[in-house]
Amino acid sequence: MEPFLSEIYLFAFNFPPKGFAFCNGQLLPINQNQALFALLGTTYGGDGRVNFALPNLRGRAPAHFGNGYSLGEATGSTSVTINIQTLPTHSHQASKSLSSNYTPQAGQTASSGDPNGKLFAGNTEFPERFSNKFDEGLADQTQAGTQNSASVGGSQPHQNMMPYLVLNYCIALQGVFPSQN
Repeated sequence: MEPFLSEIYLFAFNFPPKGFAFCNGQLLPINQNQALFALLGTTYGGDGRVNFALPNLRGRAPAHFGNGYSLGEATGSTSVTINIQTLPTHSHQASKSLSSNYTPQAGQTASSGDPNGKLFAGNTEFPERFSNKFDEGLADQTQAGTQNSASVGGSQPHQNMMPYLVLNYCIALQGVFPSQN
């Protein structure tokens, strides 16, 4: 079956067959490709006086025109850099639970044992008769406040590509001129 002029095919081999060219944006002379120029014009580039460009599908996925997309429009990016404006609104909370329970032992001083800087200071001794007064200890406390986290990340772009399989897009340079009827 003979292709339509300007029809685009996918091929699994690494060369364009006879009568086809890669869809790589190359410029063709108008005077040698008048019928193809009549179909494509300068939609994909070129000056329209001496040359015109073939579609460039290298590293791109085709999309049907309409709904905001114009024929020949090339848009999108293979990588993006995420910044604070593109992150969803969110917050970070920091909290630390501080255990305040300490039961002094009889005969223990603030400079002995493991007072951990809790309530007592100096060489205060806790005689045996007072040891039970502190058995309840102090209630646990949670202290909250604003915490600043260190800056992270390197503001480097990351790949923004869907899974892909590389094939060759080729356009028919010869064939039947398509009819609109």
